[in-house]
Amino acid sequence: MATSEERIQVLNLIASGKITAEEGSKLLRALEEGSHPRETDAPTRPRLFRVRVTDLASGKAKVNVSIPMGLVNVGVRMGARFAPGIEGFNYEEIVTAIRQGAYGRIADITDENAGERVEIYVE
Repeated sequence: MATSEERIQVLNLIASGKITAEEGSKLLRALEEGSHPRETDAPTRPRLFRVRVTDLASGKAKVNVSIPMGLVNVGVRMGARFAPGIEGFNYEEIVTAIRQGAYGRIADITDENAGERVEIYVE
């Protein structure tokens, strides 16, 4: 069963317009279907997948989205929608790195043409 915190995060994404109600519904279903009991011997296991997009000129965050780790596959596909034209960026590499236990900042891409910096974290 999904935690209240995870459900609230999805509802906040809908409320802020970052995802549609239909996408939110899919995320909530995935949370319910993909929930697993947490291992007590792994307290440092990553819990969040975070994507931050920053405007290079102003330094202000354009997007700062965190989703539960149980939704990484859905989250990566959604992230691809926010930054569809990043050359040479392979989303499958992100998923593979996470599955192999990556932690902290796992990607840092600067797109000079769009004036954006994209950072991806596992926290």
